[in-house]
Amino acid sequence: MERKHYKQEINMTEALIARINELISHYPEGKQKSALLPVLHEVQDAHDNWLSIELQDKVAEILQIKPIEVYEVVTFYTMFNQKPIGKYMFEFCQTSCCCLNGAENLMDYTSEKLGIKMGETTPDGMFTIAGVECLGACGYAPMMQLGDFYKEKLTEEKIDQLIADCKEDKIILHDK
Repeated sequence: MERKHYKQEINMTEALIARINELISHYPEGKQKSALLPVLHEVQDAHDNWLSIELQDKVAEILQIKPIEVYEVVTFYTMFNQKPIGKYMFEFCQTSCCCLNGAENLMDYTSEKLGIKMGETTPDGMFTIAGVECLGACGYAPMMQLGDFYKEKLTEEKIDQLIADCKEDKIILHDK
């Protein structure tokens, strides 16, 4: 399967570089690699919530590590996006408790409702649907993450309402 290469404008602002340097300062001299996870979060947040290969290379350069060390982390964790995503990313928990409570059916329902498959983004760039590993809210299954917030005890009706609220820009994604 051929991988598509997505282009991304790299915008390392003074504020972002200052934040990265502040994060690096939390670790001993020569151990800047320890800042990789928080640095990736900051860089991704500043770049439309995804990390191109070129942007990952820039992070490696800043941290003075090999690019493969960044790629290994970005490809392992589902919280890092390797391609452009929609404004609203529905991240469904797809582990045992949620699946036993209907998450797979809701994922299929949402895919059908939005006309896209898992991992895809709607043509208007509004929605992306993804399956992720345990989000640690088993008592509220089935659930998903939308931005920084959990949406719990999901039903088809709740999914319909979330989609409608997103389309009307009523959803807050971040608590920052």
